[in-house]
Amino acid sequence: MAVTAPGFPSLPALSDPATEAVLASGLLPELAHAFGGPFHFLLPDAFDANLRAMRDALAAAGVDGFVYFAKKANKAAVFAERAAALGAGVDVASAGELREALGHGVRGEHLVVTGPAKDPRLLRLAVQHGALVAVDALDELDAVITLALTGRVRPGRVLLRALPPAQPHSRFGMTGAELAVAMDRCVSAGDALRMEGFSFHLSGYALQPRADLAARLADLCLAARVKGLEAGRISIGGGLPISYTDADAWHTFLKDQSPAHYHAGKSFRSGDFYPYHSPVAGADALAALLATRPENTGGTLADVLRDAGLELLLEPGRALLDRAGATVFTVQGVKERDGYRLLTVDGTSLSLSEQWFNSEYLPDPRLLPQEPLAPAGVFPASVGAATCLESDMLTWRKITFPRLPRAGDLLVYPNTAGYQMDSNESPFHDLPLPPKVVIDRTDRPRPRWRLDRHFT
Repeated sequence: MAVTAPGFPSLPALSDPATEAVLASGLLPELAHAFGGPFHFLLPDAFDANLRAMRDALAAAGVDGFVYFAKKANKAAVFAERAAALGAGVDVASAGELREALGHGVRGEHLVVTGPAKDPRLLRLAVQHGALVAVDALDELDAVITLALTGRVRPGRVLLRALPPAQPHSRFGMTGAELAVAMDRCVSAGDALRMEGFSFHLSGYALQPRADLAARLADLCLAARVKGLEAGRISIGGGLPISYTDADAWHTFLKDQSPAHYHAGKSFRSGDFYPYHSPVAGADALAALLATRPENTGGTLADVLRDAGLELLLEPGRALLDRAGATVFTVQGVKERDGYRLLTVDGTSLSLSEQWFNSEYLPDPRLLPQEPLAPAGVFPASVGAATCLESDMLTWRKITFPRLPRAGDLLVYPNTAGYQMDSNESPFHDLPLPPKVVIDRTDRPRPRWRLDRHFT
């Protein structure tokens, strides 16, 4: 339930029945006691539903497509396991991620290897296992060709990554001139190489630039085919937004928030916040992208892809993890401040990665009082971490809680599976990394749970 007070804007998370079922089950206090520290719980059924929705959007548009889960978004084994079980791929950028994906059942040919200046060991594993490599530079292409010629087991599989014209200062991708040289080298490599198409990744979430660049790469695929290359696929990377809150709450928050609403008068630029509401999100954003008309074309992006006989590759992370987990802390102490309270919890802001990008994870945390007689009302509080750093705040913003927070209460941050819960976690102060609990069933009075099998 959202609680508001004059001068304290709130940002309630969208309701999620599976998360609400876990909160109502009584399981979380027991897990907090058992682990003796913060933990995350994961809801893999949400991952499955998000993947199905993306596939449905592709099918509705009549577009051939393949979805890779961007593993960097969450280190848990369960999501690689779900991708493998459902026949999806995994996007990896290190030898460790590649081994993890293989170890949890993902087929080598269902891996795409991304990232800049890839380690030689990673490229060797990729070629050995038949993974698709998004080549970022000419020397990297040469390395793949050499590995394929030396191994003589299977051809190297590559996409050529393009430097986005709209982001010319990006350190990723090849210029038009470099792509022309790369295509010639692919031709010269002969049967040692399968050049399967092109890829790109754009910062931000605007749909039109993605559609425009995808259409340009469709033209490049046609030019590559004239040279005798396969060139039948385009990867548009990730960048599908999700919505954590509704439009009214988001726009009201942006309009009203000011340094007075944060501990110590902390200020954030609105433009540095993740867009916690998007008019189209997840699979709907994919459908809207396919319906977008690229510049200088006579139809939609879906029309362009179909006419060219191209398969669309996606590498979403956050959009596959929408509502797929949350993070739980225990309140260790409460201090009174001038008109608000300062809570200290048993973890660090390393579990809420936005703080480490000079931003703030804005969806309101939920307070689960452990004393039934806790006074009701409106109690503003900011949330600090159990470290000796002034800057280590989970939430600078003064959250309005409906009960008086006390030591021993639980604080649940919603929808943290996408990039929040482990992107920057470290055992600072020798604190153990928060464990991940997989909730396999929420449709029963007592949810079934297990520890995720990723322990590194």
